[in-house]
Amino acid sequence: MMYSGMRFAKSSVRGSARLQSLGKATMCSAARFRGFAVALAFGAVLSGCSAVNNMMYKTTGDVMQGFSREHTIPYLMASGDLAMGCAMSEATAPLLMSFGRVTSEPDQLAVVLYLSAGGCAEEKGREHELAALAAMYERKGNAAEDAMIRQKRAYALASRRYLKSWEYHNTYYGEPGTGVCPDFDDDLDEFIYLAGLLSGLQALNAEIQSTSSAGVPKNVGSVVARASSCLENDKWWGAPMALKATVWAMMPGALPEGEDAFERLSMTDRQGEEAGVRLSHVFHAIAATNKGDEAMVKAVVRQHADSLEARLANEDWAFVDAMATNMIVAISDRLWVENTGHRTPLGQLGTFWDDQRKEVETMDLDDLL
Repeated sequence: MMYSGMRFAKSSVRGSARLQSLGKATMCSAARFRGFAVALAFGAVLSGCSAVNNMMYKTTGDVMQGFSREHTIPYLMASGDLAMGCAMSEATAPLLMSFGRVTSEPDQLAVVLYLSAGGCAEEKGREHELAALAAMYERKGNAAEDAMIRQKRAYALASRRYLKSWEYHNTYYGEPGTGVCPDFDDDLDEFIYLAGLLSGLQALNAEIQSTSSAGVPKNVGSVVARASSCLENDKWWGAPMALKATVWAMMPGALPEGEDAFERLSMTDRQGEEAGVRLSHVFHAIAATNKGDEAMVKAVVRQHADSLEARLANEDWAFVDAMATNMIVAISDRLWVENTGHRTPLGQLGTFWDDQRKEVETMDLDDLL
């Protein structure tokens, strides 16, 4: 009996141990389950946060794109502060374009941003060109060479930016110059289309100035000339026809039979002057420069200066008119520096170093004695 009792006691101990082991296992399993549940909950929270963030980013991007188109661009176009526009485009382009990662690509907005940013780089290129010309006038060879290197670097950057503007233009509006015109929603839609055409020509010109390749299509001039027919010439200050006429004047074989590119440019000059947006003068001066006709270049500069005194800039497009004046001043400066070593004297746009000075009537004081 004692032996039998002892066996019973040992069995009880073993059973109790098994129960304790099972209880511990159950508690461990429950703990693991709770940990797994917490991990799932934490992951869900993080996933939810990510979804909320993405929704916030998308909403912010859509709002920023809409606000920029409806308010920022019109506000900028009504101002005449080119430096402010330049700083804005370079500073905000990365921010606004980054919203394309969370919402639709701001292709149309990019046309204006990269066109303006390209103008910033080109402005620096022109400054380096003037420094090179001044150095050559003073026979400082090393300084001239250094300035020309800086000029080419700036134009290379300008070409890349202009090319981006042209590419975004084609993405948004479709391939230009095919004879099929886009359906424009409003005036700003048309203006940005015109801006894109300008960026195409500017990209090609800047690439040539840089003496390097940025990948600009070599047929961009003829494409722009054809695509300009999609815009009303009278509505847009004569600029579409001025664009086309400039291509005719500069590209061999582009001039249609019976057309005179410079007569067309004279006509569009008058349209721009009457509208208070003298962009045509820039195209006219560029075409005359390409022809090597310095007398015509001077005449266009004088015409622009006279027009500035006769009529104020269009209030809605003051920025475009200021841009035209800035480029005319740059053309005048180049002539002045080449011939005198300094820029156009302040307040004397439209005058030149070799102008005949008016004879001043003098009085002989001896006759009064």
